[in-house]
Amino acid sequence: MSAQAQYQQKRMSAAEAIRVVQNGDTIIVPTAVGEPPALLTALSDARCDFHNVQISQILPVRKYAYFDPDTVDHVRHTAYFYSGASRPGGHEGWIDFIPAYFSELPILLRRGLLPSEVVFSMASPMDEHGYFSLALAADYTMAAIEKARAVVLEVNPNVPFANGGCQIHISQVTALCESDDAILEVGLPKIGPVQEAIGKYVADMIPDGATLQIGYGGIPDAVVMQLTDKKDLGIHTEMVGDGIMSLVEAGVVTNRRKNLHPGKMLATFALGSKKLYQFMHRNPALEMHAVDYTNDPYIAGQNDNLHAINATMQIDFMGQCGSESLGFKPYSGTGGQADFVRAANRSNGGKAFIVLPSTAKDDTISRIVPTLTPGTHVTTSKNDINYVVTEFGVAQLRGKTARQRCEALIAIAHPDFRGELREAARKMKLL
Repeated sequence: MSAQAQYQQKRMSAAEAIRVVQNGDTIIVPTAVGEPPALLTALSDARCDFHNVQISQILPVRKYAYFDPDTVDHVRHTAYFYSGASRPGGHEGWIDFIPAYFSELPILLRRGLLPSEVVFSMASPMDEHGYFSLALAADYTMAAIEKARAVVLEVNPNVPFANGGCQIHISQVTALCESDDAILEVGLPKIGPVQEAIGKYVADMIPDGATLQIGYGGIPDAVVMQLTDKKDLGIHTEMVGDGIMSLVEAGVVTNRRKNLHPGKMLATFALGSKKLYQFMHRNPALEMHAVDYTNDPYIAGQNDNLHAINATMQIDFMGQCGSESLGFKPYSGTGGQADFVRAANRSNGGKAFIVLPSTAKDDTISRIVPTLTPGTHVTTSKNDINYVVTEFGVAQLRGKTARQRCEALIAIAHPDFRGELREAARKMKLL
């Protein structure tokens, strides 16, 4: 049977397509805008027809009707990483959380440590060879497809067809529906003077020819804005966004000096504007790959001069970073921060930057603390920490003693808190 004949045979409405789901199934949904809104809306509308169905995902970007504490016995969300849509349920206890490195989610799926009976995903239109591209999020979804009983695609002409390891053939698809809604756009975070100051410290330490991993947030984007005078930068990252696109357009990113995949940008998911999604379409300079390739520290670390830029919310005197919770209350998740910190540490000439404003809550709380708030989830460990940057400077901690770390961190804390931090350090016998 031809690819086109298979397509027509498997084409149906979203309401019909969701009927491949059986009671007790786990549905794997891709990161962020890779989620299929027509399918998830249809499932939400019919959720009381199902029992004990679980949806597992990183970073949902829409709050579907199934995010409902009254119907969790029917359809329940399980978070690999929280977002604004899922965080309230995590705080209230009716959404559960699975701790894992982003890079290791595929292996957990392949080994059956995470269930994967069904996959729901956005996809590009099928090409002449019968292939769809899951360009918006290859992430763990490609591994889930290998294990799933059923794969359901929402085919949308606004989804780019990207190169790399993100294609699926019509023969692997159980059912598909079509939509033509615009892909959700996510704007750049707000950047203020604090973010600009931190960004300048980091940008000044990035040499020409470096390969970058850039996390999401105001500070990483502030770094991007201050790289316009650099030459021949490369990209090996987990998220491709408008900031990276702007560097390509400015001629700053050429990928020519990468020793791994020279001439190519690599990422595992996309999050940005319509212009970004159009930029990705059949772009020969961009490849989207599964996260166990992009984020594997051994693979990413083969890039010389890999510079990884990620944000945290709190750091203690030993260098432990709490990047995913406020005390015991979950906020986000492990994601790829630790993956790329370890990768940059392996890289010849690499640097791993953890960035944070020195204070929170209108300068009433120091983010540099003697010990993390009780219950805080440690994301980057004391053994992996490298550069820490606030608006007051840079502390290089790798290879330093506990006393040296404490001194360096207090030196970049907000001046209003340095006295009490020194007093705490003396009580801890660190000064």
